[in-house]
Amino acid sequence: MDNLPPAPALEADIAARTDVYFKRTKAIVQRFGDARVTYAIFLRRPVVSAPRLMLDWLNTVAAERGTAIEVELMHKEGTWVGAGDPILYVTGSFAHLADLETLLLQKLGSACVAAHNAYQMCLELPHIAFLAMEARHCAGAEMQELMAYAASVGGNAAKEEGAQGFIGNANDATAHYYGANRGGGTMPHALIGYAGSTLRAAEMFHETFPDENLTVLTDYFGQEVTDGLAVCRRFPELAAAGRMAVRLDTHGGRFLEGLDPASSYAVIERHTPGAIRRYRSESELRHLVGTGVSAAAIWRMRDALDEVGFDKVRIVASSGFGVSKCRVMAEARAPIDVIGTGSFIPDSWGETYATADIVAYDGVPRVKVGREFLLRGKS
Repeated sequence: MDNLPPAPALEADIAARTDVYFKRTKAIVQRFGDARVTYAIFLRRPVVSAPRLMLDWLNTVAAERGTAIEVELMHKEGTWVGAGDPILYVTGSFAHLADLETLLLQKLGSACVAAHNAYQMCLELPHIAFLAMEARHCAGAEMQELMAYAASVGGNAAKEEGAQGFIGNANDATAHYYGANRGGGTMPHALIGYAGSTLRAAEMFHETFPDENLTVLTDYFGQEVTDGLAVCRRFPELAAAGRMAVRLDTHGGRFLEGLDPASSYAVIERHTPGAIRRYRSESELRHLVGTGVSAAAIWRMRDALDEVGFDKVRIVASSGFGVSKCRVMAEARAPIDVIGTGSFIPDSWGETYATADIVAYDGVPRVKVGREFLLRGKS
């Protein structure tokens, strides 16, 4: 990780945060004689390999301790990894590696699962650009770093297959993962409440940042279409130049302005005939024609903009855009230009648990019963 503490503080941090039984193992090994061991590190579900932050930390610790640690990366960053397939083997002094296991696993598992989620999302909607907005959902700075890195890895893997992927994020600290110096974004709901109207918030933003593109959040007063068009009419030059977007973030407690169940079905039938009949689950139908930012809501907003000549105004969509919602949007051909999301963060944290098992002691293969598949050359 960036900005690691100096050696004494680093060692103190390791001692405080690793599991006690690993510290006791270290002490026993130091007393009875060191061994050269090889760890296999894997996850129990398919993932995309995202080991860089873990490896950077491991290399820093090895340098501080003056010990050599060998890493055989079986799946390079951004590649798919099957369940139970070792992502890497780590070989070195047991006395130096024993107390690192807890922290190594913390820095690997969640990043690999989040990278897999981001990769899938981008492939479902390859023509749409994604903006990472995970920071507000993270439990502190280290998780934020892991999730931002993971989204960039998954997005880059999708780019290799022709998708636009993740093009940026919402804050400065992790913008470098997307090749930028700073994050992007315009306004939260709080600014609109302060301004007293959506239009006034847009005016305040433009007066303060006249050279920035304008993306206006339209759901505060429940008038996504009315307020979105009002801002477009106020800034016709920006609208005509393609420097303007409306952001839909309608919460799941209501429909977008002007929609209800019947009209939502009608919108989808008009634009993607038959799409309704492809879906049976409640969550899929909600993404398609339900409350919140549904496919019907996005099509309704696009229709409203186009009908009055604002065809160059883009639509930014946010609110729960995980893998399943992206899949529904792809089937409905929802006219989205950019998606802002932090929903690549794993839903089931138990799936993020990485595991490390020693598979060789002083070159002799040995692993606990049931994990023989980790031995080199085994399948």
